[in-house]
Amino acid sequence: MNELQIALIALGAAAVAGVWVYNKWQERNHRKLAERVFRGQQPDVLLGGEGTAAADDERREPVMAPAAEAKAGPPAPPAEWVDDLADCAIRIEFVEPVPAPGLWAAQSSWAVHLTKTLSWLGFDGPGNQWRKLGAHDAGRYAVVCAVLQLADRQGAVSDNELSVFLDGVRQLAQQFSGLAEAPPRDQVLIHARALDEFCAGVDVQLGVNIIDAGDDVFVGTKLRGLAEAAGLALADDGLFHAVDDKGIDLFTLGNLGLELFEVESIKSLATRGVTLSLDVPRVADGAAVFDRLVAVAGQLADGLGGDLVDGQGNPLSEAMLAGIRAKIGELQQKMAAHQIPAGSARAQRLFS
Repeated sequence: MNELQIALIALGAAAVAGVWVYNKWQERNHRKLAERVFRGQQPDVLLGGEGTAAADDERREPVMAPAAEAKAGPPAPPAEWVDDLADCAIRIEFVEPVPAPGLWAAQSSWAVHLTKTLSWLGFDGPGNQWRKLGAHDAGRYAVVCAVLQLADRQGAVSDNELSVFLDGVRQLAQQFSGLAEAPPRDQVLIHARALDEFCAGVDVQLGVNIIDAGDDVFVGTKLRGLAEAAGLALADDGLFHAVDDKGIDLFTLGNLGLELFEVESIKSLATRGVTLSLDVPRVADGAAVFDRLVAVAGQLADGLGGDLVDGQGNPLSEAMLAGIRAKIGELQQKMAAHQIPAGSARAQRLFS
């Protein structure tokens, strides 16, 4: 190898080393710039943080944090107010706390077009808790949550209604300089329809009727006495209600005729039949509740001199009652398997 070749190799090595040193210098400068940006004292206007500078010069490499860690904030709203299965919830974070009356007025222009239940929640920072908002709330909130129920006994939320909700929330967020985290509309719609289809398949309300054995009528005063002796109480809806220890409805007793039971009119009422009704999805342990219903029906039938029959007037045998009981258990097991336990708060909402 001659001297010229050696000199060229040396120059090439020096050039490569120079480029490497320059790149390292640039990388160091970029890192310092990034550290100044991420460790600066500018607060996060959405999260309300104070943003303090680092206490030392320790180098910190930027990392990709999980979404929950990268955007810490108020905890999730209580499950009884925001149901992951039954609701579409959109969280809105504002640059500055917004007066509740302003929020209420802004949403009222489009909320009136919704048929499904719409709820508003606000996070009370000083109290560190979520609150349900109403028309007369006077607080100020930096974080709110709009919650739309996706299905009930009238069916699933419609495409148009869901669009009204999503667009309305986005417009409200823009109006008050906020950020709304809205889910994809199509996914929500598919979920709502699947939820409604399942609920429709287990939505059973059954009745046991008591009719006079001959061609006579039941006297209202006697009927009321027997019903109250069995633990039922007459309510404003014109029905006698059997409730549990928590005041939750188990089953009802109503008139087979058109006239409702009322405190005054029942004194002169005469009816040819009554019906005991059980709303299967809305009661826990439906088989046990059905047993109590049948027991009460037997007491009333004996006291009134009537017969137990189904909706078509056919006598209810022990075998038929056992079959109904088994069907109730089957439906409620199916509900539990789909995370909608019968009688739960979730079931009470979906089957309303």
